Amino acid sequence: MGLSNLLIAGCLLVPWTPRLVNGWSVGGRESVGQQCGVENKDRRSFLKLVPTVASIVLTQNIQPSFAEEAVGLEEPPSANLSGDAKKLFNDGRVFESQGNMAAAQRLYAKVTKIEPRVRKKKQWLNFIYGWSNLGNTQVALGDLEPAESSYSTAIDLCRENLERTEKGFGIKRCDDLSVLLLNRGSLRLNNGRPKEALDDLESSSVLRGRPDAIIVQNLARAREVNGYYSQSDRDYNLAISMTANEVNPFWLRSALVKLQLGDVQGGFDLLKRVDNRFPEAPEVRAAYATFLAAKGDQIAAQRKYLEIPDRQREKFTQKEYLTKVVTWPPAAIDTLRKVSTAAGDKQT
Repeated sequence: MGLSNLLIAGCLLVPWTPRLVNGWSVGGRESVGQQCGVENKDRRSFLKLVPTVASIVLTQNIQPSFAEEAVGLEEPPSANLSGDAKKLFNDGRVFESQGNMAAAQRLYAKVTKIEPRVRKKKQWLNFIYGWSNLGNTQVALGDLEPAESSYSTAIDLCRENLERTEKGFGIKRCDDLSVLLLNRGSLRLNNGRPKEALDDLESSSVLRGRPDAIIVQNLARAREVNGYYSQSDRDYNLAISMTANEVNPFWLRSALVKLQLGDVQGGFDLLKRVDNRFPEAPEVRAAYATFLAAKGDQIAAQRKYLEIPDRQREKFTQKEYLTKVVTWPPAAIDTLRKVSTAAGDKQT
C-alpha cells in the first residue's frame, strides 16, 4: 500500500472502544471527525505508517467458519453480554486501549467461544462484537485474512440479529452494521479485493444515511481503484469539503484523480497544499514532479524528481510499485515514468 492509501483505508472504525491501529488513532462513530479523520500533527507521521501488505506475515486463523448451517438456530445472535464473557470482553477492551493487541486478541477469541448457541449439539459463536473486536486486533497485528473472516462473521451475525430480534424497550439490537461494513470494506481495499471493498463501502454509505467523512474518503478510494474516476472525484471533493481546515494526505489521491480526468491545474493546486504540509514525503515529491511535467515544465519536473533520495526513488522506477503498491492512476504513472527516464533512471 502507498502512504496515501493507508491513511485513508487503513483507518478502521471500532464500534466499542477508541484504539490505535498501527499508530493511527481510531474511534467509534461518534469520534470519527475528531480522531480517525485527522492525522498526527508531526510531519513525520506521513512517513511512518503501517508496512505494506506484502511484508506482513499472517497468523493462523483462530476462528471457525460461520457460513455453514448459519440459519435456523435456536437463539438469534447477541448484541449484549453477561457473566464471564462480559468480564473477558471488558478486559480485552482495556488491553486494546493500552495497545496490547496480542492480549486483547486472546481474550476476544475466548469471548467468541464462551457465548455459544446450540444446534444439533454444535456450539455456534454468536456475540457480534466479540468477532468485530477480534477482527480489529487482527488488523492491528497485520493478520488481514483472519481479520476479514472475523469481520464477515460479525456482519453475518449482525444482519441475522436485525432480522430475528424485535425492537423493544431494553432489547439490544445490532445497530453498527454500517461500521462493520466500513471496517471490512477498508480492509478489503488494502488487501487486494477492490470490487468487494466497493460493495461494502457503498452499503455502509447507504446505511449511514448521511455524509460521513471517513466513509466518503474510503468510498472515493474504492471508486478510484475500480476505475470510476468521475465518481471518485466527486467523493474526494465532498470529503475535502468536510475536512477543509486540515490538509489530509488523502488529498494527494484526489489530486491524482483530477490529473487522470484532465484537470491538471485543479489537481496541482490541491497537491501544492499537500506539499506545503508534507514536503519531504517521497510520494509527494514524485507527484509534484508528475504535475510539473504535465504542465510542460520538464526541467523543473526532473529537478523535483531528483530530490527524492536514491533508494526511495528507485521504487518509483518500478511499474509494479506504481500499479500495485501506491496504485496511482494510469495518467500519473505514464507521466512519472517519462520524467524518471529523462532523469536517467532505468525503468523496471
